[in-house]
Amino acid sequence: MAKSYLVLEDGSVFEGEPFGYRETVVGEVVFSTAMSGYQESLTDPSYRGQILIMAYPLVGNYGINDEYSHSDRVHTRGLVVREYCKDPSPMYGGRTLDEFLKSNKVPGISGIDTRDLVIKIRTAGTLKGAITEDPEGIEELIRDLKRRPFPSESDLVGEVSTKLIEKYDFGKDVRIGLLDCGDKSGSLRDLAPRFNVTVFPYDTPADVILEHKVAGIIVSNGPGDPSHPVILNTAARTVADLSSGMPIFGICFGSQVVGVAMGGKTYKMKFGHRGSNQPVKYDGRVFITSQNHGFAVDESSLEGKDLIADQINVNDGTVEGLRHRDLPIFTSQYRQEVSPGPWDTSFLFDRFEKAAKEGRR
Repeated sequence: MAKSYLVLEDGSVFEGEPFGYRETVVGEVVFSTAMSGYQESLTDPSYRGQILIMAYPLVGNYGINDEYSHSDRVHTRGLVVREYCKDPSPMYGGRTLDEFLKSNKVPGISGIDTRDLVIKIRTAGTLKGAITEDPEGIEELIRDLKRRPFPSESDLVGEVSTKLIEKYDFGKDVRIGLLDCGDKSGSLRDLAPRFNVTVFPYDTPADVILEHKVAGIIVSNGPGDPSHPVILNTAARTVADLSSGMPIFGICFGSQVVGVAMGGKTYKMKFGHRGSNQPVKYDGRVFITSQNHGFAVDESSLEGKDLIADQINVNDGTVEGLRHRDLPIFTSQYRQEVSPGPWDTSFLFDRFEKAAKEGRR
């Protein structure tokens, strides 16, 4: 039986069995606590550069259906599971996870004690790692991982953002802009009943966006470090330049971009939030939300600024949402449009719609 190895920068080696595409890959090893949604996670641009561990022990049991993809390809560099299902239910067509990974040239490894691995990451923090079938090269691979920078130190957003301005007409009266930092298909699904949408590359300057006469701008989710120099000089600068002229809604990575654009700072979290069960306290209530992020806005950096942290994660007290004291600018660190996952906070799209319509008067 073929063997595969998950190798971590701290020298840990986990032995398992290969599936999917067969090659050595390197990435940031992260975990998701979601019990379903493996296809959505694999195709989420926010996972760019990462090797994903699914904490739930059985993955692939309902197969793959193109309808559930969040983009046109897999963005994770690898997948780690306790057990993958070789014979999924035919309910959604019967295409296997193994076939899906092979067609996207992404390796997987099964037979790993993923819960033990999650405990390690929660204790030590996020680690760089690799999936390989070459046992002779493990020692050199560990040395390479220690030298190698985290994927977030590169411009991951530039790899996943659209390259062209795209206009979508849904027969609505109001047109808004979507600054694409790594947007998922679910955003357009939720925006279509409310707006016509113009999608802009993440490095689009404010004057170009203003030329398209949009009534507001949504800053999307995406991968990597929101304080990366490229982001500070593109998306964050655009948000700062637009802030006094139109409503702005930042989602996930977009929340962090709004934070740094308005003078705040961000930091890399110990192991991030990834899953569909994160509790957020907002306006006197607790909402269960779906999240995928490894950075957060530093609440102390907002002191003396015009942004207020008005949403907080119940588990660890991290910032989950911001609002401007005076302007129609607000954010959420979680995703309202995600599937699978709770849609309890979709009312934030209604709030943005109201602000966009009022801004046109």
